[in-house]
Amino acid sequence: MITIWGGQISRSIRVVWLLEEMGLPYEVRQVDMLAEERDPRFLALNPADYIPVLQDGPVTMVESIAIMEYLLARHGPTPLAPAPHDPGFPAYQQFLHLGEAGLATLMMPAIVSRFIAPPGERDNWAARWCLQSFRKRVTLVERRLAEAPYLGGDRFTAADISVTYAFMLGQRHCDLTLSPTARDYLTRTTGRDAYGRALERSHEGVATS
Repeated sequence: MITIWGGQISRSIRVVWLLEEMGLPYEVRQVDMLAEERDPRFLALNPADYIPVLQDGPVTMVESIAIMEYLLARHGPTPLAPAPHDPGFPAYQQFLHLGEAGLATLMMPAIVSRFIAPPGERDNWAARWCLQSFRKRVTLVERRLAEAPYLGGDRFTAADISVTYAFMLGQRHCDLTLSPTARDYLTRTTGRDAYGRALERSHEGVATS
């Protein structure tokens, strides 16, 4: 049985959503990242203390995009990951990783500054630079969506899971304003049945804190 250690509103939704799309059995174990003490079983899996964490038999992994790539390769093949000869493969690869490395990661200094930093340190140069860079990189996604309904082309792929999470994080915490094209895109991706099931499963997971 695949186990995902994660939180209700976190990068773990990427993995749970992918598992739902692939129809794989799994369980979710909730980790409260705001709790003063963490479940020692979780820390034994990832002493760096962040989520998500995947357990798949003897395999333990962290990093949401790496976990997604593992699941797609180990439990595929699946249309969610275009084959290397597919015309959409280069765009798929680019946006699968842009969703984290180029978008979600850039938001973290701004989110931490806005909600956790002391009041006098919340409006800082680094956080403003990250948000500015994030908004520039959103234009790459919007340009692609002007060409195709999904980031890999005509069909939904794991790249859409990656970027959808980043967009929703930006809307929730960083006042991201999306173009009409991007808003329509989010309607398509989050309207999928697997996304709805993933949200339900993420909230029903077993608490560990």
